Amino acid sequence: MREVMDELMRWWSAGETVGVGTVVGTWRSAPRQPGASMLVGPGGEAVGSVSGGCVEGAVYELSQEVVESGTPVLQRYGVSDDDAYAVGLTCGGILDVFVEKVSRETFPELGDVAADIEAGRPVAVVTVIEHPDPAWVGRRVVVHPEDDGDDTASVLGSLGSGRADDAVRDDARGLLAQGRSAILTYGPDGERRGEGMRVFVAAHAPKPRMLVFGAIDFAAAVAKVGSFLGYHVTVCDARPVFATKTRFPGADEVVVKWPHDYLQGEVDAGRIDSRTVLAVLTHDPKFDVPLLEVALRLPEVAYIGAMGSRRTHEDRLARLREAGLTEPELARMSSPIGLDLGARTPEETAISIAAEIIALRWGGAGERLAVTEGPIHHHHPAHESEPA
Repeated sequence: MREVMDELMRWWSAGETVGVGTVVGTWRSAPRQPGASMLVGPGGEAVGSVSGGCVEGAVYELSQEVVESGTPVLQRYGVSDDDAYAVGLTCGGILDVFVEKVSRETFPELGDVAADIEAGRPVAVVTVIEHPDPAWVGRRVVVHPEDDGDDTASVLGSLGSGRADDAVRDDARGLLAQGRSAILTYGPDGERRGEGMRVFVAAHAPKPRMLVFGAIDFAAAVAKVGSFLGYHVTVCDARPVFATKTRFPGADEVVVKWPHDYLQGEVDAGRIDSRTVLAVLTHDPKFDVPLLEVALRLPEVAYIGAMGSRRTHEDRLARLREAGLTEPELARMSSPIGLDLGARTPEETAISIAAEIIALRWGGAGERLAVTEGPIHHHHPAHESEPA
């Protein structure tokens, strides 16, 4: 929902009613991830996308019907062998889309949610998408991370049952910590072992971080691509003459500090997590060896890539082994950095680095799709399971 929040808030603030279709489940080669949303505004405006064009027309019509009736609908779109004219996905995927009516009356907490997202505060919206009692469908709670005070104060709304509220609150916080949206299943009253109620947890965590070390021309290109991919990008270099905001307009922040000191400080402050990617572009031992000593010992980050030739890589490995790094720790480093795209320019190299990050995130092989078989989009447990 993040990508359509500005338009949604404009209508919500004006007291208008909006039809909202949200992807809650995906299987096989579905083109969008859970959380992708499409709005149908009060004047019939269409904003956003749930499938990249395959089923937008059907979702548009359903959204108008839901706004008129007020009854939310969970609809599955996919390939139909029985009806060649059925609305489906040409990519062969399957989408579950939850369509609901959103207004100040139906979603009074939306203003608080939008403020949290804008400020970068983690927040999860839990919505009932399936229940034996139709009155439950569409109910929601808004969950924030646990604080040191009254635990219930960080939860807005209710599903109508304290037991259900407690169950989804705890599980939503777990997903929020991972920055992951998902469907969860419970018994009708929130029983852990049971079926009947399904909820969609839309986890809105701050942007994942990309730390780019080394204020070189390649860093400017990597920062630009990282920002395009949705990362909060920091460029760090110890040399103030090179580490300037003017040279890195694509970065969210530019830091003048020794790389290893900066990384250790961010670790100590709790600002490094399992989604963080690190691109070490200094290819200078006095910078990258102390930095990689810190990076490769971190408990979990998504990616650690280090630029340099194969000779530089071998020299770097030798220095890191002398510093006491183990082979499993060294194996976490992607070096030479990036996929083999034949890149030459800084911009092309940035694409190869981004491609490697994406491939590792989703389990891609980095091969040409034209010469491979099977699903285009790889299975990922964060958002896929077989449909019922």
